[in-house]
Amino acid sequence: MMTNQQPNKTAVIGFLGTTLDNGFSETRWQRWRPTVSLGLHDELLVDELHILYSTRDKRLFKIIVDDVAQVSPQTQIIGHHVALSSPWDFAEVYAELYDFVTAFDFQDSTDYLLHLTTGTHVAQICWFLLVEAGFIPADLIQTSPCPRPDQTDPQGRYQVIDLDVSRYDELRERFEAEKQQHWQTLQANLVTQNAAYQQLISDIEKVATHSTAPILLMGATGAGKSQLAGQIYALKKAKASSTAQNKYTLDKFIEVNCATLRGDTAMSVLFGHVKGAFTGAASSREGLLKSADGGLLFLDEIGELGLDEQAMLLTALEEQRFYPLGSDTPISVSFQLMAGTNKDLRQAVADGTFRADLFARLNTWTFFLPSLKDRLEDLPANIDYELARLGSEQQQQYRFTSEARALYETFATSADATWQGNFRDLTASMTRLTTLAESKVIRVDDVQAEIERLTHLWGLSNSLSVTNHVNNEIINSLSNKKSDLAFNNQFIEQASWALLSIYLDEQTLTDIDPFDAVQLAYVIEVCLQHKNQAAAGRYLYANSRDKLKSPNDSDRLRKYLMKFGLRFDELDQESSID
Repeated sequence: MMTNQQPNKTAVIGFLGTTLDNGFSETRWQRWRPTVSLGLHDELLVDELHILYSTRDKRLFKIIVDDVAQVSPQTQIIGHHVALSSPWDFAEVYAELYDFVTAFDFQDSTDYLLHLTTGTHVAQICWFLLVEAGFIPADLIQTSPCPRPDQTDPQGRYQVIDLDVSRYDELRERFEAEKQQHWQTLQANLVTQNAAYQQLISDIEKVATHSTAPILLMGATGAGKSQLAGQIYALKKAKASSTAQNKYTLDKFIEVNCATLRGDTAMSVLFGHVKGAFTGAASSREGLLKSADGGLLFLDEIGELGLDEQAMLLTALEEQRFYPLGSDTPISVSFQLMAGTNKDLRQAVADGTFRADLFARLNTWTFFLPSLKDRLEDLPANIDYELARLGSEQQQQYRFTSEARALYETFATSADATWQGNFRDLTASMTRLTTLAESKVIRVDDVQAEIERLTHLWGLSNSLSVTNHVNNEIINSLSNKKSDLAFNNQFIEQASWALLSIYLDEQTLTDIDPFDAVQLAYVIEVCLQHKNQAAAGRYLYANSRDKLKSPNDSDRLRKYLMKFGLRFDELDQESSID
């Protein structure tokens, strides 16, 4: 059966024009005013008009509200107060607008237009940047008065501008290149709440800017060694370019995973070969060490190198020269070295699989990177980072519903989340969630499916029991909140959403207010702790019962639950699932 799909609503967002919208006498109707003109076009039907204004412009805002209501009665006008001490201060304006758009509840069923005509030039630039960065899913609309001699026409003209950001790829690449060249600190590019990791990054930053000795990054697979190596290179390059007579121009960053190198191939890839050096060597090969001359070489998983390759690498480091395979002529090189490994090289030395002299050469600056499990306080920030990164790649804006975010974070920080692949697992998880999310919104069902995928990938025995265990942890945390004086308010809200996701359908979860969510979660918790509805009702209404002539606690509780489509016996059945 065919159904008629309702067309999307149209919403316009913009500043109140303190100059162009100004006017209090009846003569104001004889001239063009940009905000009012939005409601005067028959072909532009505005369902919602969001106006940003300051306290000092309340009177003008009220006039505009009344005037728009006269010309476009169907338009709902929503005012948003903004506090700007200086509308020409870029940092202040951008921060205020960023806070506004990140808190704004953009709906998939609404088409948004951003009104650029009103507001200062600084505000217009900030709007443009926020749209281009994907924070505002909107096209731009520009209004203007009619040209002479019709400039007194209050309707004026308008133009909708669809930003094709692909046209700005060249500019984006240039800005990115300039940003890489002018990196000043590692800490500015790595967000962390972990004190130990902050100190680690601070130490690495000092070493990277003051030493050319080898750096060894140790940590589990997926802990971020390769990413950090790239950031260290960017910092070193910026330092080298600003230092006169630096022998390392660092215009090259050569990276290789040593785990992919085996036998003669390893020798050839690293040190090169001459023609005829071995069967199949039909031509000469330069090798990565030569390619890295004057730059930085990152050998990831260096613990996988064979002993022969280790010996040649040590020679190249100490003598700054080496012999390609089949050659009697040494090659002179000068490069900085970084290495990464997930192995305990000290144990490898003891086992005879890694040379003690090479380890001593590498061990000048050794840093141990913590795993994701050791940095769980950074997980929310890394989720935001992945959403932004994936959104930038796909030119989309992805987001969680609040209850889906709470459920994902609760699972991700629980004992069941092993994160065996560390940040690689998180990156893969976020990639799956954003790829499968309908309308770019990640919902509870998406998260529940992803939890099952992760628990299966990690080889946990029963993904369903893990999901239920997470829900039980939430319920237990809520049950113990009275005795936990340090209980975090944010977790209470997140836990409430996660608990409600067990019992409420998606639409009800979307519509429920945060206040009702916390209250309902508490009521459900009490119901789960009592054998019948009457007992739960007596507990919940213990203080107000005496004020009623005919108290019926069970009936009051029944009516309360019915508001959300719930029944006590259904809650009891749900809670018995293991």
